[in-house]
Amino acid sequence: MYAVIQTGGKQYRVTPGDVIQVEKIDVAAGDSLSLDQVLLVCDGAEVRVGSPVLAGATVTAKVKGHGRGDKIRIFKLRRRKNYRRTQGHRQDYTEIEITGIK
Repeated sequence: MYAVIQTGGKQYRVTPGDVIQVEKIDVAAGDSLSLDQVLLVCDGAEVRVGSPVLAGATVTAKVKGHGRGDKIRIFKLRRRKNYRRTQGHRQDYTEIEITGIK
């Protein structure tokens, strides 16, 4: 059994027991949460697809922790114009473990 969920503007294919990193969610570590933006649920041969989301379908997850991703360097350069810009970015994330699909 698997499901396709949407959170933080991204879509994830999840099965019970998966540990994924999603955009930061304001939930304390150790708490559980329910994700209701379920786009697709596949249970063996039966596939249910929402338009755009499935009514009544939820995915439950447990928050394992929060963190920050690797640093990304952005460097802009215009040759022969003495134009250089450097910028860095680290994205916050929440690590969740999928506990069930309903």
